[in-house]
Amino acid sequence: MSKDFFLKRYWKMLTTPAGKISMGVILAFGFVAGIIFWGGFNTGMEKTNTEEFCISCHEMEDNVFEEYKATIHYNNRSGVRAVCSDCHVPKEWTPKLVRKIQASKELWGKMTGKIDTHEKFVAHRREMAEREWARMKANDSQECRNCHNFDYMDFSEQSARAMESHTKAFLGTDKMLPTGETCIDCHKGIAHELPNMHGIEGW
Repeated sequence: MSKDFFLKRYWKMLTTPAGKISMGVILAFGFVAGIIFWGGFNTGMEKTNTEEFCISCHEMEDNVFEEYKATIHYNNRSGVRAVCSDCHVPKEWTPKLVRKIQASKELWGKMTGKIDTHEKFVAHRREMAEREWARMKANDSQECRNCHNFDYMDFSEQSARAMESHTKAFLGTDKMLPTGETCIDCHKGIAHELPNMHGIEGW
């Protein structure tokens, strides 16, 4: 039988009252299932952005979280706190999804026990830090810029070095400095202890 025969047969079936009802039920079911899937997926994504989720494994709770609690991003005079995802997860949906996929490598590290003790964590600190620095350098420290804005900085309250760098950026494009530097180049140790910085330019 020809292809046209099957097309005509299925078209006739779909245009009958029973066919229309069946197609309507299928479309309605697909629409509802899509909403449920999308809602569940987004809810799951947001759940993995919470501080509670981030420190649910002892590798994070016993190491970086303890370091972070001693920084201005955790406790400060204004009472504004940046949680893990504010610095480590983009807010835009597609970059956020990409970051979540990249982060699955960390689950492999947990399952294999690569950083399950403080000593192992310290031994791999430089490798993990360099990967995060490179990510932030590539997106021009976007997560820093989500909270910090040159327009509202009081340069007179800053050190001479910070004032010079921030002024250059402010007078430029509000993006990378002419030298190619961005926030993370100067602020590597802002929330966590630094690894061995031997060989890192500017340190």
